[in-house]
Amino acid sequence: MNPISFKELLESWRETAAQPRTATEYAVRLPVDDAARLAALAEMFPGRSAEQLITDLLGAALQEIETSMPYVAGRKVISSDEQGDPIYEDIGLTPRFMELTRKNRKKLEAELPKVR
Repeated sequence: MNPISFKELLESWRETAAQPRTATEYAVRLPVDDAARLAALAEMFPGRSAEQLITDLLGAALQEIETSMPYVAGRKVISSDEQGDPIYEDIGLTPRFMELTRKNRKKLEAELPKVR
């Protein structure tokens, strides 16, 4: 998954509709400075609700976190590169994060209403 930049996010807000959402809702109380910045964005992009902006910003931040997780080489060779050098399994945070993401995605998808 390629991370989306905040510049691309701004373009998306101008051009596209929001994606489908989970059945689960999340309530948050923002720090005053963050709430002020969110209100400024809502005024700048009147076609987007504050909730849509929060969702998009959180998505971009989560992608950034995922791509920022450092690779930690384990001992097990899982492949080789174009030059024939070994590629070792990642024993850092990324594999666990990806595993938990897949598990939770299945759970959340099961909670969505069935389309008839």
